[in-house]
Amino acid sequence: MTADGVPAVAIVVPVHDEAELLDGCLAALTAAIEHTRRTHPGVRISTVVVLDACTDASARIARSWPVRTISIDARNVGTARRRGVAAAVAELVSPPADVWISTTDGDSVVPVTWLSHQLDLRAAGADVVLGTVRPDFADLTLEHAEHWLETHPSGRPAGNVHGANLGLRADVYLAAGQFADLDQHEDVELVRAARALRARVVATDENEVVTSGRFWGRTPGGYAAFVRATHERIAGVG
Repeated sequence: MTADGVPAVAIVVPVHDEAELLDGCLAALTAAIEHTRRTHPGVRISTVVVLDACTDASARIARSWPVRTISIDARNVGTARRRGVAAAVAELVSPPADVWISTTDGDSVVPVTWLSHQLDLRAAGADVVLGTVRPDFADLTLEHAEHWLETHPSGRPAGNVHGANLGLRADVYLAAGQFADLDQHEDVELVRAARALRARVVATDENEVVTSGRFWGRTPGGYAAFVRATHERIAGVG
């Protein structure tokens, strides 16, 4: 930690064949990091993109950005997140209590104040930050987009857990057992364990992350399944 209390930051992005969306993800993430360096002088940041069994151009794209990449063949988002956190934290060489972990996904776009806001919430006492996620409205019907806006009023975060918009202290992360080798809901299980440890969990919708609105995702029960189910309910399918 710096002398003025700014923690080191480990950012992790798991990727499995996201060539179509990865440039947008890393461009937004780079902008958020540059903003944070201005608002939190002295912050040290390690960004790790975990290329998990990628067969497209994801590796080439990731390596064109100022991030560290590691390649694995797990086909498991929980494993990818855990390996990425381990690599980023090890690079920072700081005590876990002085490290903040932030995670997003390769199909997601963070706002420019995403990371700086998480650090501000940490400074205010948050151990875990749950951010909101919304699907890219360009991928949805007008009816679906309107439904989303109606059911997600601004200023009233539901407190759902999304690996695409999650932050937590590294010591809490370790005490909670780290990300498990799960192909879905690894983020939910981690936060459940953190709550059991009486970690202070803060939900916010101030820095919403936009993620792909596709119906078929990289994990069987992830956000894409929710988007698909909502669309089918609105359209009266089934």
